[in-house]
Amino acid sequence: MIVATFGGVTIGLLILGRFLTDWWPGIKTFRSKPQEAAAGLLPFLLAWCYGALAILGVGGLIGWAADTTLWITNWLGDAALVWGVGGQVGTTGSRPPFLPLTQQGGGIVLILTGVLVAAIKRKKTPDYMKRELKLGAWCGVGLATSAGVAGFAAVPLAQGVNAVGEQLYGVLA
Repeated sequence: MIVATFGGVTIGLLILGRFLTDWWPGIKTFRSKPQEAAAGLLPFLLAWCYGALAILGVGGLIGWAADTTLWITNWLGDAALVWGVGGQVGTTGSRPPFLPLTQQGGGIVLILTGVLVAAIKRKKTPDYMKRELKLGAWCGVGLATSAGVAGFAAVPLAQGVNAVGEQLYGVLA
């Protein structure tokens, strides 16, 4: 499994910061209509969860795509740090305990992949939401194996998906 370097985490945080900057409705709107403001976070947050789960997968095409995305993210971030501020290439921090998805959890990720692709390809989905879904998944891939809060959030997320998969496939099998 590929882990995020400081460069990869930097790109993940950059994506998150960019999204939050675009999303922020202003304090007046946020206070008067908090539900509407929070609802604007939902597509990005759900896609972030998917990206985090995809990078925790251990194989297959989805795992390969997530690993490749993280590799590219690490490379872009490392290049930006080296050429932008004089950082070092490939530096990693400590990382959270790795919790792979079970077979049932992998099945749920496959289902979520189909749903995410369908949502992005759907003609009725607004362009801004397609962008949010793509950026959310990319951000999740970049931050899920980090040592920060996002990395630690990925562990209970994987446990939850494993539990849902066990229940779903336990009932159907």
